[in-house]
Amino acid sequence: MSRGYSTSASGSASSGKVSRSDSAPVPTPNSTASPATTTVQQQQSASASSSTTSDAPSSIPKSTLQSKLPDHVAVTAIAPPRTFIDKLPKVLLPVKPYLELIRIDKPIGTWLLFWPCAWSITLSALTMTPLPSPLLPLWNMALFLTGAVVMRGAGCTINDMWDARLDRAVDRTKNRPLARGAVSMRQASIFLIGQLFVGLAVLLQLNWYSILLGASSLGLVFIYPFMKRITYYPQIVLGLAFNWGALLGWSAMTGAVDLALAGPLYLGGVAWCVYYDTIYAHQDKKDDVLVNIKSTALRFGLATRPILAGLSTFFVGTLTYVGQAMTLGPIYYAVSVLGTAVHLGWQLLKVDFEKRESCWKFFVSNGRLGGLVWSGMWGEYIATWMGLY
Repeated sequence: MSRGYSTSASGSASSGKVSRSDSAPVPTPNSTASPATTTVQQQQSASASSSTTSDAPSSIPKSTLQSKLPDHVAVTAIAPPRTFIDKLPKVLLPVKPYLELIRIDKPIGTWLLFWPCAWSITLSALTMTPLPSPLLPLWNMALFLTGAVVMRGAGCTINDMWDARLDRAVDRTKNRPLARGAVSMRQASIFLIGQLFVGLAVLLQLNWYSILLGASSLGLVFIYPFMKRITYYPQIVLGLAFNWGALLGWSAMTGAVDLALAGPLYLGGVAWCVYYDTIYAHQDKKDDVLVNIKSTALRFGLATRPILAGLSTFFVGTLTYVGQAMTLGPIYYAVSVLGTAVHLGWQLLKVDFEKRESCWKFFVSNGRLGGLVWSGMWGEYIATWMGLY
């Protein structure tokens, strides 16, 4: 189904991931909510239309799933936790559906969009002569973080406009603003235009090369929701969009993209996105079969773990290559490379693809992983700027 952290391609105004949004299907382990849980057995039979009017989770005829999922699978549906949006004063209630639409209370999508931008901004600063003051990369990262917030929200809006009908058939998404009718298509369209104008204002702060590069990512932003309908590999398109910032951040700093360095960083980020979005997609695999939405979770099936291990290895390999090509020092290798490898290994050992709580927990942990990768890069930059190398 429509995923839970949608956004746009790059951290800048024009980039965007389009589709998954942050509507967390379940609370994180630290949540204080005490949601009721209901186990959905494969033997239950319910149509998509009935799930739109029932509070019970969507169920799928066993015959539909037998060839795709093992018989023992039982997906747990959990009520979403309350967030600050639910505690808004009455005077702000009219804006509540729009805040829900952009997933403002669930920032994981923004962070996943932003980190590739921060990686490229920091690494590109290390290639500049003379080495710039930290104020320059920090300023650019602030711009890209603003763009990530705005364009992630635009991506969520685009995603929900595409998937409003399908979202009504899935328990986890049936209460999204467009699906439940709290926002009309016309209202969502006007809201989207406003978001895109704000994103454009952020993008215009960059050089012309970067403006054109950022604008070129919009196609990926708009086609991703459609790709979920025609291919089992929409996560690849998502990765291409979500990691556009690995290219854009470089050009924002230096005026052009050094593909010898930014290229491997971008490809590694794409592999990482396919990795974490596959974990995310396992939450919805039963409902996805019902509404004919495709994903790598369904394609990989029982082979998911070894395939994700391969993607993780490729990601760590690209980080290692970039470090060697730039002759980076021990801080980078200890934190960005070794730390990333350990974190990914922990995820692969612990994640349970048949439990929504587990999939959500380890999906969200990739927001911290992106920050870990950046920390090693930033540490390397600061050490170089201070003359420690």
